Amino acid sequence: MSVKHINQVETETVNAGKDATKQVLIGSDEGPHFALRRFEIQPGGNMPLHTNTVEHEQYVLNGEAEIQIGNETHLVKKNNAVFIPAGIPHSYKVLGDEPFIFICVVPNQKDIIEVVE
Repeated sequence: MSVKHINQVETETVNAGKDATKQVLIGSDEGPHFALRRFEIQPGGNMPLHTNTVEHEQYVLNGEAEIQIGNETHLVKKNNAVFIPAGIPHSYKVLGDEPFIFICVVPNQKDIIEVVE
């Protein structure tokens, strides 16, 4: 069991993205089945079109973004939940002047990430 404040968790730059960071709030060393991560993408930032070999369950905490999932584009904002199946290309483009912040849960399995663009 662990309890921690977000300020106690290291922030990493997401190199594939523009103005994007990630915090692993609960990693595979703590949770046997899933990792809990927090992403923050600043206004004007993005994540390029990419695929992952694991599914993503996401919950938006702040801001708005255009998310492409496969051939569909969605406007997502605070309190939206998003499901991205494994292997489906997806991207994020922040809209407006607030950071886009979301929680992302993924299974603790090998995740191969490939940029499509």
